[in-house]
Amino acid sequence: MTVLTAGLAALSLIRPGGSFWTDVLPASLIAAAGMSLAFIPGLGIALSSARPEEGGLASGIVNTSYQIGSALGLAAMTAVAMTAVAAAAGADRLGDKVALTNGYSAAFLGAAVIAAVGAVLAATTLQFGRSTATKEADDVLTTK
Repeated sequence: MTVLTAGLAALSLIRPGGSFWTDVLPASLIAAAGMSLAFIPGLGIALSSARPEEGGLASGIVNTSYQIGSALGLAAMTAVAMTAVAAAAGADRLGDKVALTNGYSAAFLGAAVIAAVGAVLAATTLQFGRSTATKEADDVLTTK
């Protein structure tokens, strides 16, 4: 989540006259790496915490949560971007490149803040150790 935060913060620095190669691509790669470092282990944690017969249910809940969270996040950040554009340039100038860039910068900063909060929550609430399935398997082996 920290890497994702860095990538989103870097995306907020894009300039209206910037270049794809220097402004967009590096920040996008950092954000993509952060997403993969957050989503894949998140699914692994969810699956390892479930009993083996509940693996499909856990996977479905996690994937549904990803889809709903992405849709709500996109809607919220789009609202932030368009509000910033309208506040900066006025509703009649929504096509202004500088205003649009500033609006999207505000949206990326908002997403970075949410990712940073997620990183803090994950660092403070996740417990590392053996999974529930591993503990249950050990219990079965020790009782036999």
